[in-house]
Amino acid sequence: MSLPVREFSASGYRSLRQIAYPVSRLDVFVGANGVGKSNLYRALELLQGAAANTLGHDLAREGLDLAMWAGTRRANKPPRIQLAVSLSDANRLEPSYRYEVEIGFPPKDASPTFETEPQIKTETLTYLGGSRDVQLMRRDGPQVMARGEDGRPQSIAIDILGSETVLGRLEDPSRYPALDAVRRSLLEWRFYHDLRTDAGSLLRQPCVAVATPTLASDGANLAAVFATLAHIRQDTSDLDTVVDRAFPGAVLEIPGPDRTASFGMRFPEFPKRVFQADELSDGTLRFLGLAGALMAYRLPPFIALNEPESSLHPDLMEPLGQMIASASARTQIWLVTHSERLAEVIRQTGAGAVRTVFKRDGATAIEGLTILGTFRDDDD
Repeated sequence: MSLPVREFSASGYRSLRQIAYPVSRLDVFVGANGVGKSNLYRALELLQGAAANTLGHDLAREGLDLAMWAGTRRANKPPRIQLAVSLSDANRLEPSYRYEVEIGFPPKDASPTFETEPQIKTETLTYLGGSRDVQLMRRDGPQVMARGEDGRPQSIAIDILGSETVLGRLEDPSRYPALDAVRRSLLEWRFYHDLRTDAGSLLRQPCVAVATPTLASDGANLAAVFATLAHIRQDTSDLDTVVDRAFPGAVLEIPGPDRTASFGMRFPEFPKRVFQADELSDGTLRFLGLAGALMAYRLPPFIALNEPESSLHPDLMEPLGQMIASASARTQIWLVTHSERLAEVIRQTGAGAVRTVFKRDGATAIEGLTILGTFRDDDD
């Protein structure tokens, strides 16, 4: 069972000096260029990287020195990136588990290591409930403590490099069920920001015909996602409605698959001609890719969208916003956008919160959000 996201926090990462955010079913972040909206999105990706044991590699690829907060810091305190997420059981509104990880540079006298390699300094998984919080796992440098099913803390002998996470390395679901549940929940998140539509785009290619419940992050299985709706669920009524709303009179054609699955579009001005995926315009194909992400047979428990409006005609903001709002009834959605029009469409549906992101003294801030992670309008 996937654990819903309740809170997210980050500090010391790029423009995120210190921010804590209470996550809802649908959170929309809008603001000008350069205020740090994409850094909020990227910090969530890094948390998934902790579960996949790629966090060190991901930060090294960015350049740890570039990823660190560049503003003023406390004197005599080494630079650190801190990321945290709180998750809960599906039937609880308050958080049940909190995972935190702190990353920094290796000590100058550390050996053997790479000079600028990201190092996991501390890492914890805490159970939040009952009369007191209980640490289920704690890592300080190479030292790891974990509680088994009996609840007793014990030191764990684990071969772990400084750039690796315990969350990604300690695999024993029977002994550490909470750790396993948190890891699996984070790994099920999907990030849709790279749905390419150029001539070599994977969206334009047929794919292997196999029942496919969820769109891959790169959209490579889009044709199989559509084929699953049409020929496994045998119901494309919602998808057909969205397509007609976006492209009046057009029909999405999904032929019965053989070894491969494919799709095309029939437009009212050319009723006898099916335009295959590799013939569609960038905007049409991108919208269909987003439809595959948001209307698939089974949605991931958490979807993050970064500027989905790219390449889309402004008239597509209404159907896109309505599609996002509808999908939020089936999953949690985190949306970063430049489009005020898209944000307003979602605001009018009442499905989610639209938040304005801005910069204050070089740091990313969210209008109305306090340092404690609550909104002033919620406190009134």
